[in-house]
Amino acid sequence: MTAAVEVRDLCYRYHDGTEALWGVSFRVEVGECVGLLGPNGSGKSTLLLHLNGILPEEGPANGQVRILGRPVQPAHLPWIRQQVGLLFQDPDDQLFCATVAEDVAFGPRQLGLPESEVRARVERSLAAVGLAGLGDRATHHLSHGEKRRACLAGLLACEPSILVLDEPTSGLDPRGRRELKALLRRLPGTKLIATHDLELAVELCPRCLILDQGRLVADGATLELLNDEAFMLAHGLERPHILQHVHPHPNHV
Repeated sequence: MTAAVEVRDLCYRYHDGTEALWGVSFRVEVGECVGLLGPNGSGKSTLLLHLNGILPEEGPANGQVRILGRPVQPAHLPWIRQQVGLLFQDPDDQLFCATVAEDVAFGPRQLGLPESEVRARVERSLAAVGLAGLGDRATHHLSHGEKRRACLAGLLACEPSILVLDEPTSGLDPRGRRELKALLRRLPGTKLIATHDLELAVELCPRCLILDQGRLVADGATLELLNDEAFMLAHGLERPHILQHVHPHPNHV
């Protein structure tokens, strides 16, 4: 069966010589929700940016990335970017239109959809993320949590097959984190979530990948990996409090 995401021996080095990824290989099956964990600087964001072809245009990469069977190469990028909805770590990097509705409508309009369909998608997407009725609000007047949800609405309006989320709960207060987790839990489809929020990983992601210094050091069941305190500490992470009563059965790479 064709994987939603297939990465083989991916290596990437920035122009300044910094080695960001080295020999990373994994698959994400259609319908899976997979967590991507690791300390700061481990390569999580760099890896996510390869999934819709952003970084290979900026620097040297080796290996192969396939999305639903198609290689991430220039000839396929328009199609791949329709399939992969990428939520940036900072919502201010993603919101650029004057109002919420205009921002959510931008993607569907780029797809050439009729205006009636664009409006319908905007309405559905804003309702899905809890922003119904806020379409006319200026994006710079949104709270941080509302900005994240507006960005997610913009992705949903394009109806991607795969959601790739970079630190979706970063900067949110406890209520905002709870609301976003509930929203992500309701969304169907394939999801790859890079996060420092280990409770989110436990609650939403049955499987996790762990990166450290650009290398994939673990790929396995979330509960087993995150409960191995010695392994977590060795790779710059901490065993989450909610797992303190779970016995470890790690499956490391």
